[in-house]
Amino acid sequence: MSCTVEQREQVRRAARAIEHTVSTVAVDVVTPGASQYDAWTLDAVLQEPEGVPPEVLRELALAELTLRPTPSQAEYQHVTATV
Repeated sequence: MSCTVEQREQVRRAARAIEHTVSTVAVDVVTPGASQYDAWTLDAVLQEPEGVPPEVLRELALAELTLRPTPSQAEYQHVTATV
């Protein structure tokens, strides 16, 4: 398996895990060509104005993703992480 395939699967596994948390509104996997980070990217929107919940941070850590700073918007928290 190539490095790119492994990275894609890392991000997809994290997206599936985050998708099932209570506060998740939406989650997407973005290809390196479409990502501003030029890497496999997870984009999620959470209904959490106070920050990223621990269970989401845990899944990102387990997948060995790097959390990127993203400002919250009203009652939503935007989460971006890359591999």
